[in-house]
Amino acid sequence: MNKLYVGNLSPSVTVEDLKELFGEKKLPVADQVLLKSGYAFVDFPDQNSAIKVIETLSGNVELHGKVIEIDYSVPRKLRSRKIQIRNIPPDLQWEVLDGLLAQYGTVENVEQVNTDTETAVVNVTYATKEEAKEAIEKLTGHQFEDYSFKVSYIVDMDAAPPDQAPRTRRGGRSSREGGSQPGPSGDYGSPRTRQHDFPLRMLALSQFVGAIIGKEGLTIKNITKQTQSKVDIHRKENAGAAEKPITIHSTPEGCSAACRMILDIMQKEANETKTTEDIPLKILAHNSLVGRLIGKEGRNLKKIEEDTGTKITISSLHDLTIHNLERIVTVKGTLDDCCKAQVEILKKLIEASENDIAAMNQQANLIPGLNLNALGIFSSGLPMLPPAAGPRCAVPHMAPAGYNPFLSHSSHLSGLYGGPPASAITHQHSTPEQEVVYLFIPTQAVGALIGKKGQHIKQLAHFAGASIKIAPAENPDSRMDGERMVTITGNAEAQFKAQGRIFGKLKEENFFSAKEEVKLETHIKVPSTAAGRVIGKGGKTVNELQNLTSAEVIVPRDQTPDENDEVFVKISGHFFASQTAQRKIREIIQQVKQQEQKHQQGTAVSPHHVK
Repeated sequence: MNKLYVGNLSPSVTVEDLKELFGEKKLPVADQVLLKSGYAFVDFPDQNSAIKVIETLSGNVELHGKVIEIDYSVPRKLRSRKIQIRNIPPDLQWEVLDGLLAQYGTVENVEQVNTDTETAVVNVTYATKEEAKEAIEKLTGHQFEDYSFKVSYIVDMDAAPPDQAPRTRRGGRSSREGGSQPGPSGDYGSPRTRQHDFPLRMLALSQFVGAIIGKEGLTIKNITKQTQSKVDIHRKENAGAAEKPITIHSTPEGCSAACRMILDIMQKEANETKTTEDIPLKILAHNSLVGRLIGKEGRNLKKIEEDTGTKITISSLHDLTIHNLERIVTVKGTLDDCCKAQVEILKKLIEASENDIAAMNQQANLIPGLNLNALGIFSSGLPMLPPAAGPRCAVPHMAPAGYNPFLSHSSHLSGLYGGPPASAITHQHSTPEQEVVYLFIPTQAVGALIGKKGQHIKQLAHFAGASIKIAPAENPDSRMDGERMVTITGNAEAQFKAQGRIFGKLKEENFFSAKEEVKLETHIKVPSTAAGRVIGKGGKTVNELQNLTSAEVIVPRDQTPDENDEVFVKISGHFFASQTAQRKIREIIQQVKQQEQKHQQGTAVSPHHVK
C-alpha cells in the first residue's frame, strides 16, 4: 500500500527531477520510480513515508509549470473496504470521529497511523465496499474546524483474488520472515512473537537512546539475545521530545529482563555524564487498564509501593488525546526496587487484559449476530493486539486474541448486531422503536459521567444517538442507598451504545475493584398485560431468562400500574447480561403486542361471519 501515483506531470519531467524534488523537500527517497507519459508510480518503504510525501507535495508543488497530484496507487480490484483519512484535527475527540465515520456504514476497525504530522491519520475498514465508497465521497473535503479531511482508498488485500497472495522467496520462506534486521523505526530483535504476548511499554530519555542501541546496534542486539525479546525503539516518534517509547515483546520474564538491562544502561550513562541522579522507571499503560492497576481506593498501587519500597505516580487523565491513549506510570526507587515494582505492575496489567478478554469471549454468544469488532463502546477488554513495532499512540491492527486497549475507538452504528436475528432487534425494516431505560449508578460516579461543564455526557449522548438525563440529588428518583438514576431514551442500538459506554466509564474510573465486574441495576417498563408473560407459569420464563443471560431479573409483585398501565422489571448484572435480558424482555413484549393486535382484528372481523 506504499506505492504512490504521481499525476499531472509535464512531459519534460524526468526521474531525476522527481528524486531531486524529494531531496529538496527533505522527503524519504523512493525505492523505485516508474515514469510514464504524464504520470509516474513511486514505491516507498513504509506507510509513514508515503503519507509524508502526499501531505507535503500533492497540490502544493509545481514541477515544470504544473501542480503535481499524488495519491495512493490502488488497483481497482483492491479498492474495496479500506480507506485512509488524513488531516484530522489532533484534538478531535474519538467519540466525535466514531459518530462521523458511522454515518456511512458499519465500521469494523479503525487504526490510527503514526505520522510526523501534527494532524492525525486513520485507516478505516468498513463492512462493505459500498459503504467505503460512500464514505470517500462524503468525507473528502469534509470541514471540521479549520481542517479539511483528505480521503483515499488503500490496498485491501482481503479483496485480492487467491492467486494474488504474497509470493514467497525461494525455499518457501515468506518474505515476512527473517532475522534481526533493524526496521524503519529502529526496531531490532527476533522475529515477531506470538500475537497473544502482552508487550511492556516504557519510556527512555532521548539522550540515552544512542547508548541503548550501541555502536552498529550491538548493545540492543545483545539485549534481545540475552532476554529472548524483540525490542522496538521508536526513535522517529515525536521529533525533539525528551523521551522516546520502547516496546518490548517477550514473555513477562523476558520483558522484565530487558527492562532491567535498559534501566541499567541509562543509569550508567547518567552517572558518567552527571546529567541526572536517579533514573525513574516510566511504564506506559493504556488508560483502560489503569483503573485496575490502581485498585479500589488505590489499594493495588499502595501494596506494590509497600512491597517494593518504591514511590509510584500516574499521569493525569487530562493528558490523554487522540494521539495519546496511554498514561505514564512513574516508579521511583533503587534499580532493584524499580524492577521489582515493574514485575508487579506488568502482572496487574496482564491480569486486567486477560480478564477483559475472558469476559468478552464468555459473552460473545449472548446476543446472536453481535459484531464485537464493531461495538465502539468500551475502552478496555477487547481482543486486539498493539503493533509489534508500533509507536506510542498507534492504534493496532485487529487480532483474534491478545491485548486490545483501543477498541473503544473503533466504530459501530447500523451494524451493531451484525446481521441481527429477530431476537436481537425488532422492527428491523421500520423506524426503530424508542425505548426508555432507567440505569442506577453510584452517586460518586455522577461527576465523572457528566464531565467538565457537561462535556462527557454531551459527547456520549451524541455518540449513542440517545437522550441521557441524570436525576438531581434531591429528586425522589435518587435512591437513598447512594445511587442516582440515569434515564436513557433511544432505540435498541442507542441503548446498547449508551449503556455500554456508561458501564465502561465506571470500570475505567475505578468505581469497582480490580477483579470485580461492573454490575448495575436497570429498570425497564413493560405493559402490565405482559408482566405475567415475563414471569411465566410458576416463574418458568423468568428463571430461564436468568439462566440464559446470567442477569438477575425481578418483576416485583403487587405493583400498581402507572398511568400508561405499565410496571417495572428490575435487571441486575454486567453489561452483556443486562443487554441480553433487555432484548429478550422486549421480544416478549413485542409478541404480546402482536397477539393483542391479532385478537383485536379477529374481534372486529367476527361479526361479519355471524349467520
